[in-house]
Amino acid sequence: MHNLILSFLSFWILFPFQLEWEKPKPEILFSGFIYESAPFPSCHASTLVETPEGILAAWFGGTYERHPDVNIFTSLRKNGSWSTPQEAANGIENKDFRNPTWNPVLHRKVNGELVLFYKEGPNPREWWGLYKTSDDGGKTWSKAIQTPPGFLGPVKNKTVVLSDGNLLHPSSFETNGVWTTHMEFTDPELKSWKKVEVPGPFQAIQPTILFHGGEKLQVLTRTQEGVIATAWSENNGKSWSQLESSGLVHNGSGIDAVTLKNGYHLLVCNPIPKGRNKLSLLGSSDGKNWEELLVLEDEKEGEFSYPAIIQAQDGTVHISYTYQREKIKYMHLKL
Repeated sequence: MHNLILSFLSFWILFPFQLEWEKPKPEILFSGFIYESAPFPSCHASTLVETPEGILAAWFGGTYERHPDVNIFTSLRKNGSWSTPQEAANGIENKDFRNPTWNPVLHRKVNGELVLFYKEGPNPREWWGLYKTSDDGGKTWSKAIQTPPGFLGPVKNKTVVLSDGNLLHPSSFETNGVWTTHMEFTDPELKSWKKVEVPGPFQAIQPTILFHGGEKLQVLTRTQEGVIATAWSENNGKSWSQLESSGLVHNGSGIDAVTLKNGYHLLVCNPIPKGRNKLSLLGSSDGKNWEELLVLEDEKEGEFSYPAIIQAQDGTVHISYTYQREKIKYMHLKL
């Protein structure tokens, strides 16, 4: 009995988590819009990254999605307020022709350099991947660099750093009406691009990654089948199980998720079969069983969609999402 007690105490010291998670109760520290007015009437597809100066956000904005005047904009939240939106990238090819830009994704390298991934092209079936870098916290950006042929970079959700230090860029293609999910890998300096397909029977795009310790990863994707699909990898994404239903009813819109430092998982999605009028924060201890932690938006009509979620160094959680296609809403949470 004495040895059994010692073994239990040792386990509790090594793994100071409850054997069964209590449902977290998020506290809203701030909720509001990144901007009240802007030189563009429509916006979509925000992304977030933490910098030493604060939280940097990016999104695309213009007359409407797919219009050639759609550019990538950024704003920095510093000392409790957001800076005026600044253009960071556009699809201008020459004085007579320009393309719309799409789906920015921000990433911060270990050395502090920022990367702004985005897409350019007339539509998601014909777009291509680009990225810019910044060594001054996003105040200025380099010239655009195109990703190698057949690679898009992260298509909507954040690039993640694997346990071996390499980068995984969750990506997908929309070709001739067919949605397919794949993973793109590079070293930290965005060299040596490689690709791995995520197999399965679902029409699935825009994956997001969760971590389960060691080299075990989980992917969640939006689908055309009315559910969020999931797959697993035991080797840092080098191979994946077949996509299968997560059991979560979903409207087929963009999602995002994050694994917190304590191993708990958060997912932001539209947990409804149709429409984009409800947006919720879900939580899970195992990536399989999810419960609603907080309703972010719930109206009879309207659009609240395409969320982004990150955890900051101080442990708090930052979320952004499209609000009625007119503004980007931001929430700061403590769990």
